[in-house]
Amino acid sequence: MNHQPEYWISKLDLASHPEGGYYKSTYQSTEQITDRELSVQYNGNRLLYTSIYFLLKSEDVSHFHRLKSDELWYFHAGSALTIHVIHENGQYEEIKLGLNLENGEVPQYLVPKNSIFGSSVMEQNTFSLVGCMVSPGFAFEDFELFTQNELLEQYSEHEEIIRKLAYETLPV
Repeated sequence: MNHQPEYWISKLDLASHPEGGYYKSTYQSTEQITDRELSVQYNGNRLLYTSIYFLLKSEDVSHFHRLKSDELWYFHAGSALTIHVIHENGQYEEIKLGLNLENGEVPQYLVPKNSIFGSSVMEQNTFSLVGCMVSPGFAFEDFELFTQNELLEQYSEHEEIIRKLAYETLPV
Protein backbone atom coordinates (compact mmCIF):
# COMPACT_ATOMS: atom_id res chain seq x y z
CA MET A 1 0.00 0.00 0.00
CA ASN A 2 2.73 2.48 -0.94
CA HIS A 3 0.50 5.10 -2.59
CA GLN A 4 1.83 8.07 -4.54
CA PRO A 5 2.28 11.34 -2.60
CA GLU A 6 -0.78 12.90 -4.25
CA TYR A 7 -2.93 10.21 -2.60
CA TRP A 8 -1.73 11.19 0.88
CA ILE A 9 -1.89 14.94 0.14
CA SER A 10 -5.50 14.57 -0.99
CA LYS A 11 -6.74 12.04 1.61
CA LEU A 12 -5.10 13.85 4.54
CA ASP A 13 -6.01 17.31 3.18
CA LEU A 14 -2.42 18.55 3.36
CA ALA A 15 -1.46 22.13 2.45
CA SER A 16 1.86 23.69 1.38
CA HIS A 17 4.20 24.53 4.27
CA PRO A 18 6.44 27.66 4.23
CA GLU A 19 9.55 25.54 4.95
CA GLY A 20 8.72 23.19 2.03
CA GLY A 21 6.57 20.08 1.76
CA TYR A 22 2.97 19.68 2.88
CA TYR A 23 1.33 19.56 6.29
CA LYS A 24 -1.86 19.53 8.30
CA SER A 25 -2.40 20.20 11.97
CA THR A 26 -3.85 17.06 13.54
CA TYR A 27 -3.88 17.62 17.31
CA GLN A 28 -3.58 20.45 19.78
CA SER A 29 -3.66 20.00 23.51
CA THR A 30 -6.45 21.70 25.40
CA GLU A 31 -4.00 22.51 28.18
CA GLN A 32 -1.70 25.51 28.11
CA ILE A 33 1.54 26.27 29.83
CA THR A 34 2.27 29.80 31.00
CA ASP A 35 5.25 31.82 29.87
CA ARG A 36 6.64 32.03 33.41
CA GLU A 37 6.59 28.20 33.69
CA LEU A 38 8.85 27.90 30.63
CA SER A 39 12.64 28.12 30.55
CA VAL A 40 12.58 29.98 27.20
CA GLN A 41 10.78 33.24 26.51
CA TYR A 42 7.76 32.48 24.32
CA ASN A 43 5.98 35.85 24.46
CA GLY A 44 2.90 34.47 26.17
CA ASN A 45 1.28 31.14 26.92
CA ARG A 46 1.69 28.09 24.67
CA LEU A 47 -0.34 24.95 24.16
CA LEU A 48 1.22 22.01 25.98
CA TYR A 49 1.77 20.26 22.60
CA THR A 50 0.74 20.35 18.94
CA SER A 51 1.04 17.69 16.25
CA ILE A 52 1.01 17.65 12.44
CA TYR A 53 1.29 15.34 9.48
CA PHE A 54 4.20 16.35 7.24
CA LEU A 55 4.88 15.02 3.73
CA LEU A 56 7.98 15.70 1.70
CA LYS A 57 8.49 14.62 -1.93
CA SER A 58 11.95 13.56 -3.10
CA GLU A 59 12.21 16.59 -5.40
CA ASP A 60 11.56 18.97 -2.48
CA VAL A 61 13.37 19.82 0.75
CA SER A 62 12.32 21.09 4.11
CA HIS A 63 14.43 24.24 4.37
CA PHE A 64 16.61 25.00 7.36
CA HIS A 65 14.62 26.49 10.22
CA ARG A 66 14.64 26.70 14.00
CA LEU A 67 12.00 26.28 16.70
CA LYS A 68 12.08 27.37 20.34
CA SER A 69 10.56 23.98 21.27
CA ASP A 70 11.58 20.33 20.98
CA GLU A 71 10.08 18.54 17.96
CA LEU A 72 9.52 14.77 17.99
CA TRP A 73 9.36 13.17 14.52
CA TYR A 74 7.57 9.86 13.78
CA PHE A 75 7.86 7.89 10.52
CA HIS A 76 4.53 6.85 8.91
CA ALA A 77 4.87 5.92 5.22
CA GLY A 78 6.95 6.13 2.05
CA SER A 79 10.73 6.00 1.95
CA ALA A 80 13.18 7.07 4.64
CA LEU A 81 13.57 10.75 5.44
CA THR A 82 16.89 12.34 6.36
CA ILE A 83 16.71 14.97 9.10
CA HIS A 84 19.68 17.36 8.89
CA VAL A 85 20.49 19.06 12.21
CA ILE A 86 22.97 21.77 13.10
CA HIS A 87 23.03 21.63 16.88
CA GLU A 88 23.46 24.70 19.08
CA ASN A 89 27.18 23.84 19.49
CA GLY A 90 27.60 23.89 15.67
CA GLN A 91 27.88 20.11 15.25
CA TYR A 92 26.12 18.72 12.15
CA GLU A 93 24.21 15.43 12.34
CA GLU A 94 22.15 13.36 9.87
CA ILE A 95 19.37 11.15 11.17
CA LYS A 96 17.63 8.60 8.94
CA LEU A 97 13.96 8.39 9.90
CA GLY A 98 12.40 5.14 8.71
CA LEU A 99 11.75 1.49 9.56
CA ASN A 100 14.87 -0.21 8.16
CA LEU A 101 16.68 -0.59 11.49
CA GLU A 102 19.42 -2.71 9.92
CA ASN A 103 20.22 0.28 7.68
CA GLY A 104 20.60 2.63 10.66
CA GLU A 105 17.12 4.13 10.39
CA VAL A 106 15.07 5.00 13.48
CA PRO A 107 11.26 5.21 13.63
CA GLN A 108 11.30 8.38 15.74
CA TYR A 109 13.74 11.17 16.58
CA LEU A 110 13.72 14.24 18.82
CA VAL A 111 15.09 17.44 17.27
CA PRO A 112 16.25 19.52 20.25
CA LYS A 113 14.88 23.04 20.67
CA ASN A 114 17.00 25.83 19.19
CA SER A 115 18.67 23.46 16.68
CA ILE A 116 18.67 24.48 13.04
CA PHE A 117 17.21 21.68 10.97
CA GLY A 118 15.64 20.64 7.71
CA SER A 119 14.94 17.39 5.91
CA SER A 120 15.17 15.62 2.57
CA VAL A 121 14.08 12.36 0.95
CA MET A 122 17.04 10.40 -0.35
CA GLU A 123 15.23 7.99 -2.72
CA GLN A 124 14.25 9.45 -6.08
CA ASN A 125 10.61 9.56 -7.25
CA THR A 126 9.14 8.90 -3.82
CA PHE A 127 8.08 10.70 -0.65
CA SER A 128 8.09 10.47 3.13
CA LEU A 129 5.07 10.90 5.37
CA VAL A 130 5.90 11.66 8.98
CA GLY A 131 4.26 13.05 12.08
CA CYS A 132 5.77 15.86 14.13
CA MET A 133 4.84 16.73 17.70
CA VAL A 134 6.08 20.01 19.19
CA SER A 135 6.18 20.73 22.92
CA PRO A 136 5.52 23.40 24.08
CA GLY A 137 3.14 23.70 21.17
CA PHE A 138 4.06 25.18 17.80
CA ALA A 139 3.37 28.82 17.08
CA PHE A 140 4.57 30.57 13.92
CA GLU A 141 6.13 33.39 15.98
CA ASP A 142 8.55 30.74 17.38
CA PHE A 143 9.48 29.59 13.84
CA GLU A 144 12.57 31.02 12.14
CA LEU A 145 13.65 30.40 8.51
CA PHE A 146 17.21 31.12 7.33
CA THR A 147 19.00 32.24 4.19
CA GLN A 148 22.21 30.64 2.99
CA ASN A 149 24.21 33.77 3.81
CA GLU A 150 22.89 33.93 7.38
CA LEU A 151 23.93 30.34 8.05
CA LEU A 152 27.24 30.48 6.18
CA GLU A 153 28.36 33.40 8.35
CA GLN A 154 28.11 31.19 11.42
CA TYR A 155 28.56 27.64 10.06
CA SER A 156 30.83 27.88 6.99
CA GLU A 157 32.13 24.35 7.65
CA HIS A 158 28.67 23.04 6.66
CA GLU A 159 28.51 24.91 3.34
CA GLU A 160 27.46 21.95 1.19
CA ILE A 161 24.33 21.10 3.20
CA ILE A 162 23.50 24.77 3.82
CA ARG A 163 23.47 25.42 0.07
CA LYS A 164 21.12 22.43 -0.39
CA LEU A 165 18.68 23.21 2.44
CA ALA A 166 18.69 26.97 3.06
CA TYR A 167 16.86 29.50 0.93
CA GLU A 168 18.94 31.92 -1.15
CA THR A 169 16.35 34.55 -0.23
CA LEU A 170 13.38 34.06 2.05
CA PRO A 171 9.99 33.57 0.37
CA VAL A 172 7.62 36.50 0.59
